[in-house]
Amino acid sequence: MRVLCTTIGSPSHGRAQLPLLRALAAAGHDIQVATTPQLVDVFRHDDVRVTSCIPHFSPGDFASSVDLPSGDQRDMTSQEQQAALTEMMARIVSGPMARLLRDAVTPLAREFRPDLILRDGMDLNAVLLAEELGVPQLPTPSGASNMLDPADSLPHLNALRQEYGLPAQEDPLSVVAHGRVDYVPSGFSFARHLPDSLAYRQTVEVDRSSILPRWVAELPTDRPLVFAALGTALPMLHQREDDGQQPAIPIPFPDPVEALRTLVEAAGLLEDCTVIVATAGMPVDGTGAAPHVHLTDRLPQPLLLENVDLFLTHGGFNSVRESLRTATPMAVLPQFGDQYPNARRVEELGLGREITDRTPEGIAAVCRQILGDPGIAATTRRARLAMLALPEVATAVDDLQKLAS
Repeated sequence: MRVLCTTIGSPSHGRAQLPLLRALAAAGHDIQVATTPQLVDVFRHDDVRVTSCIPHFSPGDFASSVDLPSGDQRDMTSQEQQAALTEMMARIVSGPMARLLRDAVTPLAREFRPDLILRDGMDLNAVLLAEELGVPQLPTPSGASNMLDPADSLPHLNALRQEYGLPAQEDPLSVVAHGRVDYVPSGFSFARHLPDSLAYRQTVEVDRSSILPRWVAELPTDRPLVFAALGTALPMLHQREDDGQQPAIPIPFPDPVEALRTLVEAAGLLEDCTVIVATAGMPVDGTGAAPHVHLTDRLPQPLLLENVDLFLTHGGFNSVRESLRTATPMAVLPQFGDQYPNARRVEELGLGREITDRTPEGIAAVCRQILGDPGIAATTRRARLAMLALPEVATAVDDLQKLAS
């Protein structure tokens, strides 16, 4: 079986796909990954072919090509801003971004002739490409798939179908006509608009060479261990802005450096804990970390979460799944995109709480509440048991072979 996989966005998108691609490759299937030059290294050490045929871009690059509600977006409430951002994303991924991906990926796909397409959740071009080639397509675990309502994308996709000579579709769920892949059981699903999925067990061993640094093993164990991190996407946007590569986005994004400094200050208020803060290489100049706060550029998050009492997280979907897999309660400080609905879902499920008071004092207060709540700890253990009851990723191979045939 020939499998085409598309990957865009941040490295976390590729890491979500790796367990599935490894299982397919181990079963002898031919895997072709189409991605951007910046994400090639995610796949370089695995038994897959990688082509960097997609130019590096951000969805924000297309912001000027879609209409948004009039008025100053900076005067909106945070909920109004997120609604506007979701609307903008739906128009972008089903319009100009899909067109860019078609130009980049279609020549490779026609030459490779896949039997199956596994697509990035933000890649709606692959939906149309699969219809053109007559093969099934499934999105891989993705915050974008969880957040976006297919009904909002359907008119724009049908406009592209007409342009490309494809039949229009009436069902918004035609974007998942053959299902979707997830690593979360249905009872703990974060998908707002999609049916149940082909669900497999989340692995904690995406990076096979990962190891915790020695200093982590020497931390005190007579107090709660808290891990704080902002993920990879927001620092990437910040770096692109610094390099002059990120066009102005009409909806304001948080300043990741300021958000990181706030995290460090909040960590300093948790005097009864040991706190590790992953900075993702961003500067924290001018913020003196307290003795119980340990700063590090990055470390293997899935491994660390196996022994963490609380995860202070931005709420990206990779981080959420890793927390479910390790029964780690979450204090969610969302920054943009799917992180806001993820934060609300974490609280709905009883897996942690959303932080709405974004001051250091407000963040620290929520952390203390979660650490003192045995109900949250019990719910996270129940979620882990549900995760462990899922079939391992290797069983996806047979399921996907049946779809392709």
